[in-house]
Order: sequence, then C-alpha cells, then structure tokens
Amino acid sequence: MHAQSPRYKKFGEPTSHDFAINKYNPEPDSPGVILYESGNYYAKSVGIGIYLVKEVYRKIKVLNAKKFNYTDVTISYYEGNGRYKEEVLEYEAITHNGTDQSHVPESAFFTVEESNTRKSLKFTFPNVQDGSILEYKYTKLTPFFYDLDGWEFQHELPTIYSLFQTVMPVNFKYNRILYGDQQLVINNTALKENGFKLPNDKRVDSEVHLFSMENVPSFSEEEYMLGKKNYVSRIVYEPVSFKSFNVEWKKQVFTRNWNDIDKLFKEDEDFGDQLVQKNYFRRKLPKDILNIENELERAKAVYSFIQNEYTWNGQYFNYNVNVKEAFKDKLGSVSAINLSLVNALEAAGLKAKPVLLSTRKNGLPTKVYPILSNFNYVISVLMINDEFILLDATNKQAPFGIIPFRALNIDGRVMDFNKGSYWMPIKPYNKNVLFAHSKISAERNGHFKGVVNQANYGYIGFEKRNAIEEVTLQQYIKNQENKRAGIEVENFQIEELNNIEKPLKENYEVTVEPEIVGDKVILHPFFNKTYISKNPFNLDKRNYPIDFGFPFTNTYLVSIDLGEEYQVEHLPSSRSIKLQGDDGECSVAYIADDNKVNIRFNMKLNSYRYAPEAYPALKEFFGTMVTMLKDEPIILKKI
Repeated sequence: MHAQSPRYKKFGEPTSHDFAINKYNPEPDSPGVILYESGNYYAKSVGIGIYLVKEVYRKIKVLNAKKFNYTDVTISYYEGNGRYKEEVLEYEAITHNGTDQSHVPESAFFTVEESNTRKSLKFTFPNVQDGSILEYKYTKLTPFFYDLDGWEFQHELPTIYSLFQTVMPVNFKYNRILYGDQQLVINNTALKENGFKLPNDKRVDSEVHLFSMENVPSFSEEEYMLGKKNYVSRIVYEPVSFKSFNVEWKKQVFTRNWNDIDKLFKEDEDFGDQLVQKNYFRRKLPKDILNIENELERAKAVYSFIQNEYTWNGQYFNYNVNVKEAFKDKLGSVSAINLSLVNALEAAGLKAKPVLLSTRKNGLPTKVYPILSNFNYVISVLMINDEFILLDATNKQAPFGIIPFRALNIDGRVMDFNKGSYWMPIKPYNKNVLFAHSKISAERNGHFKGVVNQANYGYIGFEKRNAIEEVTLQQYIKNQENKRAGIEVENFQIEELNNIEKPLKENYEVTVEPEIVGDKVILHPFFNKTYISKNPFNLDKRNYPIDFGFPFTNTYLVSIDLGEEYQVEHLPSSRSIKLQGDDGECSVAYIADDNKVNIRFNMKLNSYRYAPEAYPALKEFFGTMVTMLKDEPIILKKI
C-alpha cells in the first residue's frame, strides 16, 4: 500500500520535497503539517487464532518549533485480563534534521497504565526544531476485530495526504460511515479471491477497501461544542455480523440488534448479574430510610446514602464489576456506583433502571445499529410520579437530579430487561441561576464600599462546589480575595457548602476605586465576577452546533448610593436584546433617583442547543451582553 503513493518511499527516508516545505500556504500560521499518514488494517492468522493487525505510519513537518506541541505521542491499547489483550509491536520513531537523524531509543519508549484494563505506549521526539521531519510507525495486534474502529483523516494539524486501507475476510461484515465535512478523493472497493488464509491453511475471499483524503484542514475545537468525534472527518466501521469459517456451522454468531444487546447485558456478569442484588442493599440501607413514606423523599435519602458511601475511582465502564465488593471497599467505578444506586432504589420500593450513554468527549452513539463501543458510561433513571429523574452518584457535590456535565450528551439507552430497552433524552436540570445583589455607597475618600450577596443554583452551584473541592476552601477564598484592578474583596464567606441540596451562597465586602479621567469619575457597576465575562464566539463562521449543556439565568442587582460625594452625569441606556422565539433574552435597566442608582441586569438562556446557522445571532447576543456588563460605565461628577 505504501509503495503505491509517491509521497512515501521508505521509512527513514524523507523526500527532497518534504525537506523543501517551509510553509503550508492553506494555513500559513500552522506550527506544522502532516505530510503523509497511512493506516493499513487487515486480518491475519496467528497460530490457531485470527487477529486484526493495525499498521500505522505518520510523517510530520515542523514549521514553527516554538508553537509545535505535538512532540509527545501516545499509543493506547487494551491490556484486559491477560488472555484477550492487544499488543503494540514494531514501533520506531525518528527526528530528521537535514541529514542528521535522531532515533528514539528503545529505552525512551515507556508504558503507562491508564486504567485497570488499558495501557499506553508513550515516547517523545528528540531534537525538534524548525524544519524537522518527524516519522513514526507501529503495529498493533488485537483479537478484537469487532472493534475495528476506523480512521481519522483530520487532526489538530492540517494534513496533506491521508490514506486508509482495510483487507478483511468476507465473513466479517461492517457498515462504513463517513463523518465530517471533508470529501474522499479515493473510495475504492475490490474483492480479492482467496485473499485470506485460515489457520487450517484453507482460504476464503477478502474484501479490500481503500480511502484517502487530500489537503485536509486542521480541526479546532470550538467553545460550547459536543465531542470532536461527532464532527472530525473520519470513517467508522460499525460491525454488523460475523459468520463462522466452519462451513457446517452457518449460524450468525455476531449480530447487532437491541434484542441481542438486551440479552447480552442481562446475562453479563458485569452488568445484569449486578442488578439482582437488591436484597443485599435492602439489608445495607438504614431502616429510617426504608421507612420514609414519601417516595420522592425516600429516593433522595437513598441517593444521598449511596453518594456518601462510595468514592469514585475515576473509571467509567470497567470489567470485573462487583457491587458488593465495591460497597465493602467504599470505592468503585461509574458502573459499580450507579448499578449499586439502581439496586438500592429498587430495594427501597422505587422503580429505577440503568441508562447506557456516551460521554460528551466519547461522541454521540449511533441509533442505526447498537454498537457497544459507542457507550462508555452508565447512570440511573428513577421513575416516580410520572417523572423521569436522572441520577449519578459518583460526584459528592451533585445534588439530587443533577448529573455531571460529562454525561449531558443528548440521548441514552434505558436498559429495561422486561419490556425491552429504549432511547430517552438526557435532559439537564433546568433551574440554573446565578443571582447577585451588590450594595455600595460612596465614601468621603471617593471610593465605594459595600457588600455583595450571591446565590448559585443548579449546575452553577455544582460547578462552584467542584471548584472549591479541587483547590480547598481556604485557597478558593484566597483566590477570590486577590485584589483586582480597582477592586478589593474582604471577609469572603461561603454558606451551605456541605448542604448540596441548597444554593451555594457567597457573601463578601467590597471596596471599589473608580477611574478618574480629568474631572470625570468612571464607575463600572458590574465590578463583581460575572458568569460570562467575555464573548465566547469570536469566529467569523461556526462549523458545528452550539451546545451549552444546560439552560441558565444570570441576574445582577446593583444599588449605588452616591451620598453627597457624587452626582450622575451620564447613565448608560436601558435596553434589551432577544434571540429568536423564546430561546433567550438579555436586558439591563438603569434608574437614578434621589442621588441613588439602581440597576437590574437579567440574562436568560432558555435553549441550550443551537444549529450552526444560529451562530451569528448568538455571537451578537453574547457580544451585546458583554458590552452591557463590561463596556458601559456610569459617568459621575464630584459634588
């Protein structure tokens, strides 16, 4: 395959054309460019088994070494339980600087454990400078031909040429789906008679697929978007069926429909077997929880119990799940904790089911065929009072009914083993509010002094509690009290930190030093830290949908007593801006009366998902909002 391309001669021998490139004209500011890359995937008989071989090669030109952040390479693979595992073989890497070659020595390749089932091989290119050419290749041997995955043609660096080929026995059936907005320049299919040799030396036909793209632009993640896997140009192989090579056994042993998947999960020792432990959890739940008459209050108590009993170990889906052992250890994966939650809710006489989903980074699961590798997460859904409440007990800061942001990924699959699984929307908690009331008065020295009371509801409070947990309460307060230009914060206090069902409250004293320009005094009324402080949308064009994750509201009330120190010379205009329909609105109102100024700012974003076509309106909306908050001061005059 490699020899067919004029862009590739031999590993370790870049062409004169490669060395001559010192700028990539389509993206002149790019720090580098992928000159050529290839993936060659094929089935191979190894001993008595059949393996999938993945040969990967990549050649990269460094154009600006100071801005080039791609010298580190990570090759992830599945270690599993030792019996069925992947291996990375024949790996090699070279840095070319003219005729000088710096080979990455064997000792510089090192293995890192990512989880109890995954590892990665890592290395760093040495001696990287402007004009360097980086080459590497490796072979991955895997028994998991069901998870062929596919190939990404698009990366953070632009790519001049990307080639992907698969050679698979006709017994392996896949659907091939192209994602992204780039077009294939080669899309060929051919049948290779007797192309695959079985372990018993018999031969069967192979199907050859060849794809390529040219001049693929770099991919940049944009603010408020779902995982890049949804939009990056790539081809995905979704397994449909596997037919045994034994002629006498013609049964399809690998099929993809939800009835099969439901049966698979129900009988799986890591999933279905873990959902029949409600008697165990009935014994573990405190009697006072089981005796709560109100179902919703009982559900909240069960959720809080599981949430506090477990500590999340950082893993999502994993094998060898045992909810009993996890409960004893008070430690577990997302699977262990949330399957325990389902058991505990059922043990308390409530109706709950597990929900399979894909995290935002993992991409959206396809609904055409059930692909197990699409799912990497599980939560619980509680059915109560004709309401569906999503629950995830892995985060100790998450109130009842709020699941982590990573899990807000449009749809999930409810695993109902009695009536059959079904899709349901993953709807976020919708009462997410930041409310701040500032009261300041003019002092004789010309400064303004007062207090700020702030309440954070829903996801906004959840985010703040997580931020506090990451740095400790003392450090968080210290960070808030760090003096900013013209603003001093003192006596910062937090209320309801540990009562996660209540809004998180922040109260502090503030001194504001206005700006003096000639005989004018300039006061910015929204001096406190706002939830949105800059316009996140600065591109001329948006290529991908906008997804905020959840709706939110910001309300800021500001009361300013000018006393006998100042008088108003100019107030900004009261005004408002709306998005189409009821998607969102933003307004600010100024009222001056009796040497006092009262301001009300309110921004409400009711919708949280938008098509790319809505980008210009959103850009204007957020731009106007930031202007209201940051660029429209009150002009005062000293009395």
